[in-house]
Amino acid sequence: MVHGAVTAHRAGTSADRIVFLGHATVLIELDGVRLLTDPLLRARVAHLRRQTPLVDASVTDGLDAVLISHVHHDHLDLASLRLLGRDTSMLVPSGAGAWLRRRRFTRVAELSVGDVTRVGALTVTAVEARHDGRRRPRGPRAETLGYLVRGSRAIYFAGDTELIEDIPDELHGLDVALLPVGGWGPTLGPGHMDPLDAARAARLLKPRLAIPVHWGTLLPIGLARRHRAGLADPPWLFAESVERLAPGVEVRILAPGQETTL
Repeated sequence: MVHGAVTAHRAGTSADRIVFLGHATVLIELDGVRLLTDPLLRARVAHLRRQTPLVDASVTDGLDAVLISHVHHDHLDLASLRLLGRDTSMLVPSGAGAWLRRRRFTRVAELSVGDVTRVGALTVTAVEARHDGRRRPRGPRAETLGYLVRGSRAIYFAGDTELIEDIPDELHGLDVALLPVGGWGPTLGPGHMDPLDAARAARLLKPRLAIPVHWGTLLPIGLARRHRAGLADPPWLFAESVERLAPGVEVRILAPGQETTL
């Protein structure tokens, strides 16, 4: 059940911050640039119903770019993108650009793994994610990506991915890793990390700070009564595993709508 609205506000005119808005939607404010990952801003997508407050439109005002990790419905939601505006700048995986342009989104740039682009004062690098890249039933097949955002700090958004043990050089020396630790139902399919795998990723990546995402937001219709109580478990299981496997990594757990300054 959705109650109220998420109304996070700027902590200060120059504060770098992370705002977890639910599922894989994260507002990154760094060096005066505002980026939004995988926007999912409405109460329902397909058979999934949001269990947390909706995101107030003021949170996503003045975006410099949207980062799309892959084309699954819960990460590339057309209705949410239309709420942001068809002229919003989007960085998307190779294979998704033409499909979005046909739907009248006008500022779409495709990236493949290894590609680097600039957004204001920041560089954004597309990095590998191991996940299914098809949009069913009749959508495109595209790459699956994570993103490294680098300015005065280095922030990694993993997208959806299984555990990758051969860490690329560009992901060393991270300040923040936004790591998926759950999903949208009682089980996880292939191409995802559970809390233990995400903790193993934290051990390999060695970020100064790890923030668990992709949890606590969505449930299939009809399963809320049975499974809502367990929605909040994955980040705490992740934190316990990080304490054991990577004790030098700080974990900050943000509920949907909460923010932290960097």
